[in-house]
Amino acid sequence: MNIKSLAINKSNTHQALWIALGGLSSFALSILSAAILSRYFDKSEYGTYRQILYVYTTLLVVFTAGLPRVYAYYLPRYTLAQGKDIIWNVTKVLLLAGLLFSIFLYIFSGLIGEALGNPELSKGLKCFSPVPLLLLPTLGLEGILSTYKKAVYIAAYNFITRLLSLLCIVSPVLLFSGNYLYAIFGWIVASVLTLVIAYFFKGIPFKGIESEKSGLGIKEILTYSIPLSIASIAGIAIKAADQFYISRYFGSEIFAEFANGFIELPFAIMITSAVATVVMPVFSKMIHEKSDLNMISSLWYSSLQKSAVLIYPLVVFFIVFANKVMVLLYSSKYEASSVFFIISMTSSFFNVIVFAPLLFALGETKFYARLHIGIALSAWILGYFVVVLFNSPIAVAIFSTLQSIMVVIVSLVFTSRRIGIKFLTLFPISKLLKIGLHSFLSVVIVYVILDSLFEALNSIMYISIALILYLLVLFLLSPIFRIDYLSIIKPIFYGALKS
Repeated sequence: MNIKSLAINKSNTHQALWIALGGLSSFALSILSAAILSRYFDKSEYGTYRQILYVYTTLLVVFTAGLPRVYAYYLPRYTLAQGKDIIWNVTKVLLLAGLLFSIFLYIFSGLIGEALGNPELSKGLKCFSPVPLLLLPTLGLEGILSTYKKAVYIAAYNFITRLLSLLCIVSPVLLFSGNYLYAIFGWIVASVLTLVIAYFFKGIPFKGIESEKSGLGIKEILTYSIPLSIASIAGIAIKAADQFYISRYFGSEIFAEFANGFIELPFAIMITSAVATVVMPVFSKMIHEKSDLNMISSLWYSSLQKSAVLIYPLVVFFIVFANKVMVLLYSSKYEASSVFFIISMTSSFFNVIVFAPLLFALGETKFYARLHIGIALSAWILGYFVVVLFNSPIAVAIFSTLQSIMVVIVSLVFTSRRIGIKFLTLFPISKLLKIGLHSFLSVVIVYVILDSLFEALNSIMYISIALILYLLVLFLLSPIFRIDYLSIIKPIFYGALKS
C-alpha cells in the first residue's frame, strides 16, 4: 500500500477523514513541542518564545489578506491548466506579502517588544523575521489538494512538515542545552524545508499539465479575499473581549479558571474544519454551474448529519462529565473551570453547522466581514454592560457563547434567503434534537451507573470507564432513535482497509 493507492478514493467522507487525520497529527506534534520546550526553558525564555508565536499568528491574519482561502473558491470554476496559473499568481502575491511581513517584524521588533513589556522580544523577533518570507508561500495547500480530491496528500504534508518542525526546533535545544534562540534558528531551518516540500505538493495535481492563462486578475482575487482577512481580524477582537473583561474586572485567579475551561473540543474543531475544507470547492463548483438546489441541500444535509452524529455524542459526554475532565486535565485546583467548560461546550451544538463554505461559495465574503465586525463591536460595547449589570464572569462567558451562536443563526438566515432554500433545511432542528436527546439519555444512564458503583475511582479511570460504557449504551440504544452510527463510521474504516 502506498500514498497513490490511498489517494484513489474520492468520496467526501474519506477526503474529510484524511484532512482530520492531518489536523490531528499537527495538533499532537504541536502539543509535544510545547511540552518539551516548557520543561527545558525557564519561564522567562518560554514566555518570550510564546510571545513570538503570538505576534506571528496575530499579524499573519493581516499580511495574508485572506489569500489562502481563495483557492477553494476559484479553482473549481476553472480548468486544471488555468488552475495552475491561478496558484502561481496567488503564490507570488503571498511571497511578496511574506517579504513585507518579514521586513515589518525586523523594523518594528523594538516597538512590539516595548508594547508587550518584554525588551528581549526585540532580539527574538529579529531572529525570527525570515520565517514569514519562507512560510507564507506555503499557505493554502489544503484548498488546492481538497479541490482536486487529493486530501491524503494533505495528511502526509501536515505530518511530514510538523514532524520536521518538531525535530528542527527541539533538537538544538536538547543537544546543545540552548535557549529560545536555538529554537528560533530551528524554526528557520524547518521553514526552508517546508517551503521546498510545499512546492512539491502544490504541483502534484498538475503533473504533465501545461499552464494556461486564466484571465483571473489579482484585483478580483483581493476583492474576494480581503473581506475574509477583515473578518478574521474581527474574530480576534471578539475572542479578546471576554478575556480582557474577565482579566480586568475579576482578577488573575478567575481568569486562570476561565482560560482553562472556556475552550472547544479539539476533535470537534478538527471534524468541522475537515468537512468545511472538503465541501467548500464542491459548493463553489455547484453554485458556479447553477446546479439544482436539491443537489446543494442534499450535500449540505449529508455533511451536517455526519458531523452531528460524530460531534454531538462527544459534546454531551464532556458536558456531563465536565468536573471530572477539568480535574483530570488541570488538577482539583481548577474544578471551578468546569462551569466555563460547560458554557463553552453548548456553542458546539451550533458550531457543528459549517455554514462558512456555502457562504464563501456564494461569494458573500463582504457579508461575512460585516457580520463579524458587528459582533466584534457588540462584544466590546455590550460586553462592558454585561460586566456592569451582572458583575459575574459566568455572565461574560454566557454572553460570549450567545454571540457565537448568533453568528451561526444570522448566517443561516441570510444564506437561506440568498439561495432560496428553507431555513429548516439548513438547520434541521428535529434531526439535531433527536441526536442530542439520544446522546443525553445514554450519558445519563452511564452517569447513574458510575455514580453508584465507581465513585471512588481516580479521574483517569473514571473517565475511561465512562467513555467505554457510554459508547456501548449509545450503540445499544441507537435503533430506538433510528440513528445508524455504523453507516457513517463503517465506510471510513472500510475505505481505509480497502486502500
